[in-house]
Amino acid sequence: MAAHHCQFRIYYEDTDAGGIVYHARYLGFAERARAEALRSLGLSVGEMAEEDGIGFVVRQLGIRYHAPLRLDELMDVETVLLQRGGARLKLRQVITNLSRGGQKSVVIEVELACLRLASMAPLRLPVAYQEKLAGLEVSGGDSA
Repeated sequence: MAAHHCQFRIYYEDTDAGGIVYHARYLGFAERARAEALRSLGLSVGEMAEEDGIGFVVRQLGIRYHAPLRLDELMDVETVLLQRGGARLKLRQVITNLSRGGQKSVVIEVELACLRLASMAPLRLPVAYQEKLAGLEVSGGDSA
């Protein structure tokens, strides 16, 4: 598996008064899709925190809007791992509008830092996590 796909429908609560998705809601969709991508690899965010005391936080984020999503449309969030370093991950998430033939709506690049939750100190990704995360790497992906 090189990419994870997650689909969502746009509901009224996601939109502004004009029926267009509010710009900050895309970050929520991306967060949910990242959690599902990790779950598909056997890395539940809740279990990681509870059992291992490990979590990921957003260190850096870039977002580019291409075309808006609207009320009742169906979207797909594709998540791929671009880089995997000692304590960091860089992912790309592309949100496309399935109701409009796969039109690109938003591209997000996010860098996550792995932390020990008790101290909020950076933590090198455990080897078992590294191996599982390889399932999201794009073909020929870098390790940083």
